[in-house]
Amino acid sequence: METNVQRDLSSYIGRVLRDHFGKGPESVFVTLGHTFITCYLRNFLSPMERVLLEQDQIVTILQTRDLLMKNLLPEITAYLKIATGVEIREVYYDWGLHNRSGIIVALTSEPLPHAGEIAEAFTGKEQLHDEIEKISIQVEKIPEEMFSYKLNTRTILVVRNGILVAIEKEFIRLGFSESLRIAKRQLEKGMLHNDLHFESILGTKVVDLFVDWDFGRDKSVIVFIVNPTS
Repeated sequence: METNVQRDLSSYIGRVLRDHFGKGPESVFVTLGHTFITCYLRNFLSPMERVLLEQDQIVTILQTRDLLMKNLLPEITAYLKIATGVEIREVYYDWGLHNRSGIIVALTSEPLPHAGEIAEAFTGKEQLHDEIEKISIQVEKIPEEMFSYKLNTRTILVVRNGILVAIEKEFIRLGFSESLRIAKRQLEKGMLHNDLHFESILGTKVVDLFVDWDFGRDKSVIVFIVNPTS
């Protein structure tokens, strides 16, 4: 059952994105679980972005959205803290442009009050980690740590720590974080999207897949949105 906090956050995220992007998402599904908040955005693409997407100008759309989100994140973080009463430690986001979807993920410093139950054990967890490790080693290295949780019947969240290689850290030190982020979106996210094993591992259709990185923490978050299973 949706709580007042979920309804409040859903309304706020929709409104703030509409105010800054010119068009907000058609719907925002908010999940609260332990120390995680996910906001899944549906039908979020402005008319201008639709034209750019038709011209395959994906990088242009991502760069523009990154600029807007940089200004928005402090406001979103502050609101999440007020709404939940818990300190927000990290915030991640990503877009599924061809699905007109998006995700905002917040990690909190302590468990959220009145949060829903999450599952640390779920079907295919070990094989999922193995498959993500195979992809990680092709584009960076095997994560030093990996954790995953099923937040609800539709949302699986994977956290990887210690994934950056020396050349990536040097690019970050030299101030090329944004170029690295775009490159990793194209390469690593492309490999995750094109992996044909996730659906058989999880035993259900993967509707959306998102990934973002916190270079300062050497950390990454992956979110699978799947069809619910009984």
